[in-house]
Amino acid sequence: MDRWEREGLRSANFGMRNQVDHILDTLAEQRARLCEVQQQLDTVRCTATSTDGLVEVTVDSAGALTDVRFTQDALRSTVEQLGRSVTEAGRAAVRRAHEQTKEIIAPVAAVADAMPDLADLVTGAPSLREPLEFETTTDRTIPSDSN
Repeated sequence: MDRWEREGLRSANFGMRNQVDHILDTLAEQRARLCEVQQQLDTVRCTATSTDGLVEVTVDSAGALTDVRFTQDALRSTVEQLGRSVTEAGRAAVRRAHEQTKEIIAPVAAVADAMPDLADLVTGAPSLREPLEFETTTDRTIPSDSN
């Protein structure tokens, strides 16, 4: 191996180390940011009222029911109507919670998407994104089932 080849390898090694250092710095920042995101998600509460005004439903960021309130008129409605009103208000509250959760998570997801994958840095290396791809549900962002 001649001097130029060694210099080329050193230069490539230095460049790769810089990229890895950048990734590690970004990961450290993201870890701190994830704690903030989790705190924000823990405080999310979304409320919706049925169009007939009989029911008000509140859910958390995961879409879990935290409160249901009925008006006096709800007591005079039919069981079927009350059921439809609860369902309608619940679905609307879950949609709002899902939208708010996506907004809170978006900055973290954008940074993660912008980071290079291991396969981008090292020829022939496996992708680290494949086992970590996520799908969004009404509950939360969860690892997808790749089977």
